[in-house]
Amino acid sequence: MARPRDLLALLLDAPREAGTPAAAHARRLVADHLRGLQYTVREQPFSFYPSSLNALPMFGAGLGWLTLLLIPLTTVAVAPPWAALAAWGFGLVGLTLLVRGTAMGWSSLGGGVREDANLIATRGDEPVRRWIVAHLDTKAQGHSMAGRVVAGVMALIAMLALTSVALLRLWGPIESDAMAYAAVLALMACGLAARGVLRGTSRGARDNGTGLLAALVAAEAAPAEGVGILITGAEEFGLVGSRVFAREFGPQLVGVEVVNLDTIDDQGALYVVSHDPSGGRLATRLAAELAPVAPAVRRRGAPLWAYVDSGPLALTGAAALTVARLDWRTLRLIHTRRDTPDGMVFETAEAVGRLVAAPI
Repeated sequence: MARPRDLLALLLDAPREAGTPAAAHARRLVADHLRGLQYTVREQPFSFYPSSLNALPMFGAGLGWLTLLLIPLTTVAVAPPWAALAAWGFGLVGLTLLVRGTAMGWSSLGGGVREDANLIATRGDEPVRRWIVAHLDTKAQGHSMAGRVVAGVMALIAMLALTSVALLRLWGPIESDAMAYAAVLALMACGLAARGVLRGTSRGARDNGTGLLAALVAAEAAPAEGVGILITGAEEFGLVGSRVFAREFGPQLVGVEVVNLDTIDDQGALYVVSHDPSGGRLATRLAAELAPVAPAVRRRGAPLWAYVDSGPLALTGAAALTVARLDWRTLRLIHTRRDTPDGMVFETAEAVGRLVAAPI
């Protein structure tokens, strides 16, 4: 049968955007490979709304409208002193709820629905003690992951500026120049957020071809029982696959180890990212195991922008974490058409796959 590297070459031939025929074809290739390793493989189908990626542009548009509303409320003397703060506070809460609902796929917003699936692979009769997780799908947006981080930072700065002018209005009308500065920051944040829509396609060599390779290597090296392989779908559309898996298998995941493999480049520090104390304890042990893989292995609590499959699985009571290796250059490539295998060696992904193949 094909080795993991050979299968990866086939997977990286084309984009794998969730809910497309290309993603379904890639899923069949992976399923056949796992069956060849004597895994019992089943699909867990689900539906999702691709419009979930409109959440960031929606936030930018909402921030722009709130800024326009604040301009007269902060600069005109006849406006009640509390009006700007009330409009900003209630408006921001409402916008946050709307954006969260969109990101979580609670509404299609007229964008249609797609079908995708997880692959769940087990072998032997013993309960699974460690799940190896990697997402199959790719996406391309108007900006890279680095651009999304910059957009988030810019949005935070703009919100702090707008909060400041709304508070200052309690002591009287503010200077138009101060509001103008805040409005310019908000406009910049709006422009960056608007680039979050789908644009083009990506072969996803780093995100998440590397994670898939590590999972396939782990599947090959794993003991005959006790290890399961979960290949999730629609991760790029709001962690849909992992949330569906957590909803169905939640009680069976309590106390189980979950190692999510997502973007394991050959440069940068190797990060072991956990979400809670149980994941943190696993991360401490696993970081020691991974020390030979990279010059720097760093344990981290999950930052706000680390929207990864281990998050929903940690909520079930599993000891869940994500392993990633990247730097700023990697962030500038992923989620774009530039995320290709050109020049990549995939050594770190293979090494990580071998080391995480069995429960600690």
